[in-house]
Amino acid sequence: MDNTASITADTGWQAELELGFAPRPGRTALVHRRQRGPLAVQRPFYPEGEACHLYLLHPPGGVVGGDTLNIQAEAASGSHALVTTPGATKFYLSAGDMAYQTQSLRIQDNASLEWLPQENIFFPGAISQLKTRIELAEGARFIGWETQCLGRPVIGESFDSGLADFQLQIARDGQPLLLDRLTLTPERLNGAAGLRGLPVSATLVATPASQADLEQVRELIADAPSTGATLLGDLLVLRYLGDSTEQCRKLFIQAWAAIRPSIIDRAPCPPRIWST
Repeated sequence: MDNTASITADTGWQAELELGFAPRPGRTALVHRRQRGPLAVQRPFYPEGEACHLYLLHPPGGVVGGDTLNIQAEAASGSHALVTTPGATKFYLSAGDMAYQTQSLRIQDNASLEWLPQENIFFPGAISQLKTRIELAEGARFIGWETQCLGRPVIGESFDSGLADFQLQIARDGQPLLLDRLTLTPERLNGAAGLRGLPVSATLVATPASQADLEQVRELIADAPSTGATLLGDLLVLRYLGDSTEQCRKLFIQAWAAIRPSIIDRAPCPPRIWST
């Protein structure tokens, strides 16, 4: 493991984190960890027995223009891991350079991965690209979400300058299941073809899902404005558009708890950090 931080005045932080999960007697272990720069993980927790709960850390507390964060995780056959973060990730005002965060997740046959970070917050003037690539084997199980908050609506701050480029790609055995891309500027954020001025957008995906899972989620969101759920083959997609990360978080946790038994074959066991 290389703990050496890499930073220059011109390029910012260049950080990498590689994680590998594999089954061991009685539990899933973090068998591979390689890090460079300010990305790290806490010691794994086992609040539900075999499943490995892991907290992903970014010690600087924020991302600025010129920073590049590259995160890779792989779940080997027979493993089950849940990864979350202790708090929001903040993308700050840029002097002109773009900040990059790339996440590459691979889930092997008969493996389960839950990728459930807390929200990303984009301050006015942030210039950022977030790209997530999820590669599933035929028998892989996955639940994940991403929440983007443009500006800080809780204090009345809007995303009145900057750029945010969001990309989400999901494939099974090389075949695309979902290809999402949304590039936002203040004009597009407020336009009818963008987010209609609503600062919080989020996506939850889960597979393999059934019609019963879809109906369960739709019942949960029946009274929630600006939400929708659909089934693409066996990929469940839940969308949120609104003005509250707290509302979104509660809704997604409810949906996760409802579908986890059928998707992951485990009862809900929320990470302790979600209650702090």
